[in-house]
Amino acid sequence: MAMRHFLDLSDAGADALAAMIDDAQTRKAARAGWPKGKPDADAPLAGHVLAMVFEKNSTRTRVSFDMAMRQLGGSVLILDSASSQLGRGESIADTARVLGRMADAIMLRTDDHAKAEEMARHAGVPVINGLTDRSHPCQIVADLLTVIEQGKPLPGLEFAWFGDGNNVLHSILEAAGLLKFNVRVATPQGYEPEAEFVELARAGGATVTLTADAAEAVEGADVIVTDTWVSMGQDHAHNKLAAMAPFQVNEALMARAKPDARFLHCLPAHVGDEVSEGVFEGAQSAVFDEAENRIHAQKSILLWCFGKL
Repeated sequence: MAMRHFLDLSDAGADALAAMIDDAQTRKAARAGWPKGKPDADAPLAGHVLAMVFEKNSTRTRVSFDMAMRQLGGSVLILDSASSQLGRGESIADTARVLGRMADAIMLRTDDHAKAEEMARHAGVPVINGLTDRSHPCQIVADLLTVIEQGKPLPGLEFAWFGDGNNVLHSILEAAGLLKFNVRVATPQGYEPEAEFVELARAGGATVTLTADAAEAVEGADVIVTDTWVSMGQDHAHNKLAAMAPFQVNEALMARAKPDARFLHCLPAHVGDEVSEGVFEGAQSAVFDEAENRIHAQKSILLWCFGKL
């Protein structure tokens, strides 16, 4: 079997992505009422070790991958720049070759996507993109699981995105082309997503609407999504915040979506900036279901990478 890396959703494809979501639902349901650290009945990754490399801070990615491996019967080891030789200039390639001999898979959370690609070229074991500046595929598997749990089948669904055209949006667009839902993208001029991802979604049959009018994007939408306006590691840019202000997801904006629309945010949120407190804490918000689902999504991603799905 060819090496299965998960750097972008297209590495898996539509059928595998659908299988991941289905497996995540099944495993989640089977664990109802269990202690969170108890391994799944089949413990399919018993004896396997995941090396997690963090060049960017993390809460949900770190905890969800750790818990995912525990529930699958495996274990993890954690490295970051400050406490490893990466912080002293050891190359990604050399790090990959070492970790590939000591662990069964690697999860990397970093800035430049080229680092994840280099890790995958040299590791000799599956490499998973835990976040790069280009994309955030693991987050989107959890998002799609959450949407389906909320009773919204994906084909033909209308997603509406507000704010920065960033890595999370890129992966939503990639998923749209694979699973046939549509995306309305409302961003200030100059903050649009990369054209490559828009074209990829459209080539897959998704309708992608790009607009600078938040009201146009939200009209009749099923799923409302936003993210922080200033990403981790970026300078706190006041000009950017001013440009983003008309794209805040607030009660007035949500009122124009479908009555049963759901709000998603990958967290951490800056309540009062990209989303109002009323929406974030409101009945239409699914952000904490979404956060919990990171565990179940990571489990299915790991199983796919190991050829067990």
